[in-house]
Amino acid sequence: MNQQQKIDDLESRIAFQEDAIDKMSQEMATQGAELERLSQIVKILNQQIKQVAPENINAPEDEAPPPHY
Repeated sequence: MNQQQKIDDLESRIAFQEDAIDKMSQEMATQGAELERLSQIVKILNQQIKQVAPENINAPEDEAPPPHY
């Protein structure tokens, strides 16, 4: 392999790596947006759970024992 072929090979590899980096960067941005969306959903669900009236939830000692007791 002569010098020019080596240079061409390296340029080709660099171009491939740059493309791969760009794709990974785009995927990270997409995942970051998805993470933010899911975090908001979790926050909303936590608020909804806190709003559930405690009187609607039986205390463990008021629950009937499981059938195996």
